[in-house]
Amino acid sequence: MTTDSKWLSLEATATYLGMGKTALYAVAREGRIPAQKIGKKWVFEKSELDAWVRAKLPLESFFLNLDFNIEDNDLLREPQRDGYLRTYEFFRSGKNKAILQIPVGCGKTGLAALLPLGLAEGRVLVIAPSLTIKEGLYEALDITNRQKCFWRKADVLSNDQMMSGPLACTLDSGNISVANKSHIVITNIQQLSTNVDKWLMQFPDNFFDMIVVDEAHHSAAASWQKVVERFPSAKIILLTATPFRSDRQELDGELVFRYSFRSAILKGYIKRLKASYVAPSEIELGFRDERGRKYSLDEVLKLKDEEWFSRGVALARPCNQHIVDSSLEKLEELRQSGTQHQLIAVACSINHAREIRSLYQERGFNADVIHSQQTDDEQATILGALRNGTLDCIVQVQMLGEGFDHPKLSVAAIFRPFRSLAPYIQFVGRIMRVVVQNNPTHPDNIGHIVTHLGMNLDERLKEFKEFENDDQAFWIKVIGGDEPELPTAVRDGSARLTAAEGVVVHGEVVESLWEEDFTTVEDAQIVEDFRERLKLFGLDPDQAEEMVKQARVAPMRKRDPVEPFMVQPQREWEEARKRLYEEAKRLANLLLNNVDLSISGTELTYKFTSLNIDGMNNYVSALMIVNHEINKRLGKDRAQASVEEFRQILDNRDELLQMLVRRVLKAKAEYEQKEA
Repeated sequence: MTTDSKWLSLEATATYLGMGKTALYAVAREGRIPAQKIGKKWVFEKSELDAWVRAKLPLESFFLNLDFNIEDNDLLREPQRDGYLRTYEFFRSGKNKAILQIPVGCGKTGLAALLPLGLAEGRVLVIAPSLTIKEGLYEALDITNRQKCFWRKADVLSNDQMMSGPLACTLDSGNISVANKSHIVITNIQQLSTNVDKWLMQFPDNFFDMIVVDEAHHSAAASWQKVVERFPSAKIILLTATPFRSDRQELDGELVFRYSFRSAILKGYIKRLKASYVAPSEIELGFRDERGRKYSLDEVLKLKDEEWFSRGVALARPCNQHIVDSSLEKLEELRQSGTQHQLIAVACSINHAREIRSLYQERGFNADVIHSQQTDDEQATILGALRNGTLDCIVQVQMLGEGFDHPKLSVAAIFRPFRSLAPYIQFVGRIMRVVVQNNPTHPDNIGHIVTHLGMNLDERLKEFKEFENDDQAFWIKVIGGDEPELPTAVRDGSARLTAAEGVVVHGEVVESLWEEDFTTVEDAQIVEDFRERLKLFGLDPDQAEEMVKQARVAPMRKRDPVEPFMVQPQREWEEARKRLYEEAKRLANLLLNNVDLSISGTELTYKFTSLNIDGMNNYVSALMIVNHEINKRLGKDRAQASVEEFRQILDNRDELLQMLVRRVLKAKAEYEQKEA
């Protein structure tokens, strides 16, 4: 055993470690060094000795002394390997704030795991944008997790190298002592926002040598800046898909590495995407209580950048129906492969999301709504139904951001205008993850974006292509932000809420669907990739260029509109009744908002007695008032009402609300007069 090259004798070990034999013998007997006694002789395994030595090194030297495999590692993705090498060169040049831009699905978590190796001269802080990503990062950086540890899976560090670390922990309340014993500390931006002062001052200003921010465009300026200021000498690395924040501020740092979406598509890291726009030849649009006028397609194209117009289109039932039908056609096309692809939609509001859900349900597709006002359990149930395939469609309102990893989401239906590029890319990113890894031509690795031409989202796609081409004029425009300011009355809460929008679309005639590719890949890139693929199949690679030229199509293509999906009468009736039930609860809240009453108060029952309502609180009383008026207008039991009668109530909900507001204000005035 002692002659095996991985085992060393006492004498050889003393020489290897630079220790005296007597001192080595003493620490071996005391169990303070990994050793085995064979008979009367002590022997030492070299790999265990190396781990023991690394564990004894000062923290500043730990990452610098690891023997890692990155540069020639074929298990790493191109952006991971190249991103690390660019970052290494950047910090070795003496700079300290780097931005790395990498599309969703290309391995940002793996890159975060690589960045400390050979670079960090102390502990590393990793900041995630959400709890979901925080948990994913911890799994990838936990050397005890043999299935998910990135260094193990990608053969970056050998088992011998991980005998004493890197050790990771999460920054939860009360575990500062654990952070002292760890090489990597992981937290999330929400924790920083709420508890930054609670833990920040407990660390000395040199506690972290490197700070890695995942999805850096989420960086909340106040809390994030506090962290940077607390550790002024730390190396800062910002990982992002879009190098500008959601608050329209450019990220502070130097763009060190950028991996384009087109490169990611060619490598099969993300789906190939196509954008489709419902293009009406005629749309009739007006204001509430007015019939309105008809607009031609040319007029729609001129008006679509007007906020009032695009929002009117977004909320209009006829326009929504056409987006629903077109998106379902794309979903059915994708499902022909046998894979149960799914659809994600984005709405303007919770109420709008419910309207859209009903449109999908009426057509025989299971749909549900997810939003931030639901409880954690409610959200978990809905996401569980999505993941197990029970849902065909999920409609979200400012939810399911970065870190939500569900590759079968392959159709993105957009029912709201995006005024700037960053949130548009972030939503589209939900359908970018591939179903089949590293296979760009697989039929399951296609995604579709479907919307209406009147929402001006073709302009966002045009901006995205400029973003891909690194157009400097584009940066000035987009970083400045096209998102309109909210009116003062809305910002300070003094605005009265209404039940319906002012702009109304009475109908539209759709004669075409416009389509274009989400990314434009240069011919040279396509030809080179195609040549390699032809070689693999034993075909002539010289034919690649001609084949690509023949396959070239115009940037924007026009095709016939889709046939409307059949609406199931039973589901249509069920959804109309459900919408009336949901709308009644919403109108009760709006009624209280318009008369300045709190939900938990009791004025409607005990003070405004002329209303003859006996609810336990104002909300229950308001709901009783609303339902009484709805039932009065229906003139029959809801179980006997028709879809048309339900819709009549829904279409006139604002008039109903204003009538009830006047009734309550009259009762309030009577009470105040009596008390005077």
